[in-house]
Amino acid sequence: MKPYVICHMMSSIDGHALTDGWDRPFKNSAGELYEKLAQQFTFDAWICGRVTMEEVAHGDGYPTGLAKAPIARTHHFAKRDASRYAVSIDPHGKVAWKNNCALDSHVVEVVTEAVSDDYLAYLQSIDVSYVFGGKTEIDLARVVAILADELGTKRLIVEGGPHVSGSFVNAGLVDEISVLVLPLIDGRGEHPASFEVARDEWVKPAYLTLVSADIQEGGAVWLRYRKPQ
Repeated sequence: MKPYVICHMMSSIDGHALTDGWDRPFKNSAGELYEKLAQQFTFDAWICGRVTMEEVAHGDGYPTGLAKAPIARTHHFAKRDASRYAVSIDPHGKVAWKNNCALDSHVVEVVTEAVSDDYLAYLQSIDVSYVFGGKTEIDLARVVAILADELGTKRLIVEGGPHVSGSFVNAGLVDEISVLVLPLIDGRGEHPASFEVARDEWVKPAYLTLVSADIQEGGAVWLRYRKPQ
């Protein structure tokens, strides 16, 4: 059965999701509020893209030469009974994890079959789980199914970045959208929007129904939408 998928984002009034250039005290307090609201969803897995996960991992590369022979392209689960999973969408295997835990969650790398044997050997050496989302590109519907079938996940929260969130929406996998709109205008048109989809991959607009709009301390507004029934 498909898990319930929530996309949780933080955005400026003009729709930008990146926080670089924002005043640090404001950025930090907004981040704390964002995480506090996320915990209300009681999820068992959270999903981010490579760029976001590199910030979480704080790694500076991984050793090479670990693979002594070709490694079969089969899923590898170092832990199946974690209370929560941190799922990293990392097609080419670039996130240098220091261990198999991120924010009290067991790490699951989502890679393609084009990933290097050394990277897979490295993940095995630190007991990080990994799954294959496709041969050269990630099939998100396949990934969600694997997480449900193999790890029993029932409630997933997608936390970015913009391209990962946009891809989940574009694939029709998101059941609920949660956006924390902050009281600021970013003004940089070249910055990604909260949801980004490549022009040649765009399918159609996602139409939603407003469920709630709650004013938060400091003037932010928490908006929640669901797919129309």
